[in-house]
Amino acid sequence: MRPKAWAFPRACLFFSEIVAWILTVVMAFRGELLWALLCAVYALGADAAGRAWSRKSPIPMPYFMRWVLLVPRGPHSPRHIKSILQPRSGERILEIGPGVGVHALPIAASLLPNGVLDVLDVQQEMLDDLKRHAASTGLTNILPRQGDAQKLPYPDQTFDAAYLISVLGEIPDAGVALRELRRVLKPGGRLVIGELLIDPDFISLLVLQKMASDAGFVFEQSAGPSFAYSAVFRPAAV
Repeated sequence: MRPKAWAFPRACLFFSEIVAWILTVVMAFRGELLWALLCAVYALGADAAGRAWSRKSPIPMPYFMRWVLLVPRGPHSPRHIKSILQPRSGERILEIGPGVGVHALPIAASLLPNGVLDVLDVQQEMLDDLKRHAASTGLTNILPRQGDAQKLPYPDQTFDAAYLISVLGEIPDAGVALRELRRVLKPGGRLVIGELLIDPDFISLLVLQKMASDAGFVFEQSAGPSFAYSAVFRPAAV
């Protein structure tokens, strides 16, 4: 992963873009169109710079920005992800990049009484937060582990399903991570990947389909709008 020191200036760039968009709307309503235009131009420039930076040097969302994960998710809400993933009691499922557990907690609850949710994150601070939240709700079937998605620390054909929500673009080599997910999924297992356009690491559905196909997956379906979609894949038959 890239140095943590890079996270702060990138966060500043992201927040300045949000402020610029807010000012664009405010100035437009006040009739100050020149200022609205200038704010919009800055916001577009910051967005383009952020996306270029993310493509060149992808890093995970820093821990100090974890509160962003609590913002309502719309098409990526835990309820919607559950309806797409369809977790069942007794299954073993993997989440890559769980953050503070917004999706992990309800998914783990749906696997009870005999199922297990493994969560892998490169940042131990995120996992510590998740463990505290799980303990406060009485969930004991979450197995947290710090590690790299490009080298998953699990045996072949371990999981019934896996999912990543706004995470794949943060991995330096997403293709390697997809091949690793293909390795640890059982035959007939399912992979759900959610992407959100506002995320500077956004991967379009067409690009994702090509990446997943190269990694040995077959595209099954997608749900939600193109700017906030969730895609379902299955391992290709050998």
